[in-house]
Amino acid sequence: MAFFSWWYGEGWGRQVALTTRRLNGLLDFFSFDLLLRTLFAPFRQISAGHVEGSLGVQWRAFVDRLVSRFIGAMVRTAVLIAGIVALIFSSLFSICLIGVWPLLPLVPVIGILLSLTGWVPWR
Repeated sequence: MAFFSWWYGEGWGRQVALTTRRLNGLLDFFSFDLLLRTLFAPFRQISAGHVEGSLGVQWRAFVDRLVSRFIGAMVRTAVLIAGIVALIFSSLFSICLIGVWPLLPLVPVIGILLSLTGWVPWR
């Protein structure tokens, strides 16, 4: 009886807590807010500041910064999409796990009943 009281009480609560931690870990890992705030920031460009010099030097620095921002936006967008996909799959898995959790103790009973009726899965 203690098994069932744990399974439907503390065990189910632990599964919900683990699910919450898993989803929070994904949110922290992908840092969606940071990626959105820096979406058009230069990508790995150390000297993205003001450049002094001739018009040609300034134009080249402008184009370098523009290309760097474009690459940064593409990389960050790809990471955002990957994070959203991972979050969706993890959420669906978690919903299924929490939904199936109360039914798992019944699986052996169902298996025994099916075997007594003569049902075989490979026929």
